[in-house]
Amino acid sequence: MESHILDVLSDRVLELGPKPAASGAYRHFKLTRDADGIAWLLFDRDGASANTLSAEVLSEFDAVLAALESERPAGLVIRSAKASGFIAGADVNEFRGATDSAAVEAQIARAHAVIDRLEAVKFPTVSVIHGFCLGGGLEVALACQSRIAISDARFGFPEVMLGLHPGLGGTARFTELINPMQAMTLMLTGRTIDARRAKSLGLVDAVTEERHVRNAVKDAVFGRLKRAGPGFLHSVLNAGPVRGFLASRMRSEAAKAASPEHYPAPYGLIDLWEKHGGNKAAMLAAERSSFAHLMVTPTAQNLIRVFFLRDQMKKQAGSDNKIRQVHVIGAGAMGGDIAAWCANRGLKATLADMKPDPIAGAVKRAADLFSKIIRKRTEVRDALDRLIPDLDGEGVRTADLIIEAVPEKLELKQKVYAGLEPRMKAGAILATNTSSIPLQDLRATLEKPERLLGLHFFNPVSRLQLIEVVSHDGTDPQLLKEALAFVGAIDRLPLPVRSSPGFVVNRALTPYMLEAMVLFDANVDKTVIDAAAEKFGMPMGPIELADQVGLDICLAVGDMLRSKFGDLLPPTPAWLRDKVAKGELGRKTGRGFYVWRDGKADKARPVSAAEPDAEMIDRLILPMSNVCVACLREGIVDDPDMVDGAMIFGTGYAPFRGGPLNYARTRGVENVTSALRKLETKFGGRFAPDAGWENFR
Repeated sequence: MESHILDVLSDRVLELGPKPAASGAYRHFKLTRDADGIAWLLFDRDGASANTLSAEVLSEFDAVLAALESERPAGLVIRSAKASGFIAGADVNEFRGATDSAAVEAQIARAHAVIDRLEAVKFPTVSVIHGFCLGGGLEVALACQSRIAISDARFGFPEVMLGLHPGLGGTARFTELINPMQAMTLMLTGRTIDARRAKSLGLVDAVTEERHVRNAVKDAVFGRLKRAGPGFLHSVLNAGPVRGFLASRMRSEAAKAASPEHYPAPYGLIDLWEKHGGNKAAMLAAERSSFAHLMVTPTAQNLIRVFFLRDQMKKQAGSDNKIRQVHVIGAGAMGGDIAAWCANRGLKATLADMKPDPIAGAVKRAADLFSKIIRKRTEVRDALDRLIPDLDGEGVRTADLIIEAVPEKLELKQKVYAGLEPRMKAGAILATNTSSIPLQDLRATLEKPERLLGLHFFNPVSRLQLIEVVSHDGTDPQLLKEALAFVGAIDRLPLPVRSSPGFVVNRALTPYMLEAMVLFDANVDKTVIDAAAEKFGMPMGPIELADQVGLDICLAVGDMLRSKFGDLLPPTPAWLRDKVAKGELGRKTGRGFYVWRDGKADKARPVSAAEPDAEMIDRLILPMSNVCVACLREGIVDDPDMVDGAMIFGTGYAPFRGGPLNYARTRGVENVTSALRKLETKFGGRFAPDAGWENFR
């Protein structure tokens, strides 16, 4: 795409007889002018794979605009030379560590001045957009008089994911251009839309293909392109009394997803529009102040940290994926969904089981998933074609990667391996999706233990991004490298871990869920226990999570870990075994702790239920940090940032806290260890602070 865009622009300029501009003076932009007097400004940030708006880039952009103001071209076209898209947004590196809101506001004011200058120039301005146009990139486009989208363009404001709202004029210009309810919804959710949807909303004036860009640009510059504009409903919705009513509804909806205490950005955005919607100048000024205030909050700084954690984990995967065919054994909830996800990501996936019914169920779930996440019907069909039922297990012979996803029983897994190993092709990887069994135990009966490793997916596979890539002391390093690349190829985040009971995530989650059961055993209402975790910021409480995971799996993992770590874990209540024996396994059977209907738990809370207190929250949360420190001390994982990333992307651990180790660091190590000692005195040795705290900073 990148070379194609450059070739097209070069051909256009040569064909029309270019008048060279002083493009050599710019580091991040290339400026030319065609025979019609239109200036073409190509954004190509130096040394980067994607265009982002740094202070340096904006300063140079300002210089370009100043030069063009004196030249007065017939029009200005802004494009990107990057294959990935138009502009990915602001340079997030410049947000890290911000503590002074006044300094942030001054910096934002300088950036505003550049965007305001673009909006105010006395000649037509057109943005031509391909690929992603996000955040600050969309704000640049909004400041242009016309917007032309290539059909592959994607638009959105993802700032809410960083604990922010748009900060370069987007709150005012977006709600001014399109229906403010639709604009606010997109900013509050961070969702992206495609070019056709953008055209229907009035965000872009035309959608075209690359070969027609020149004509579309000339139409825009010379007044022949009908520009999108606000309608009557837009004025009504921006009226003061209507804004107040709609803002109240927006706050109610926002509260269902996140509290203002934990995630203030959506509420700051709603306040902005309620107070200043329809008054562009006032809203622009208020946006600068609101954005600066949000930037220095712990929420924003931790979410920015999470943004870089994701990038750091992606880089561990590498890019040289050699896996083309995956064979999955076990078509249950995990195995079937693993095969479906691989097929969704373009790999051939054969799916085996002892009976046809589980395979049929897995294919049906896959069809439902694909219909939700894949836009084109032909692509849904192609993905289903790549998911191949394989009752006889013939896919073993040709697979590059075999993933075993049978129940958590050592003898069963070893029996499966005995049948697999003689049929595997040379160089193929044998991976287990075990959630807790050490690989040292699993490898005992293998002829070639060096090709065994763990690929521990998390449920639901289509939503949770983490995969623990588990090695033992005899794992072939080349196969481990290939496994990491495979994880990256299926758009997941790898966490390399050394084999140990429960690895990292399940070892940390088990005391969280078992402590919840101890509280339940002490007659604390299950909704209060879940409310305690949700008050801390967890996406769901430990009781609901146990039902989601499956009480049979919780029991098996708990028993295995307790056999390894003894009294460091809470006791497993006898009634949990009774529930499992009766088939009350949680969501998958419709009943566990909660009754489940249509995939949702009935969480009606008793009127008399007490409110969760600080001690209850610490009993649930601090053992996770304690286990994570132990995993570092034992060398299961080397990097504390990767541990935080694993807990966030594998369990949903409150992202605004930055992970269990970052939370401990922020709260203070002495404070955390002191709280653990108090709990140890009151409730027993399972709360004893790990020795690793002594060296943790």
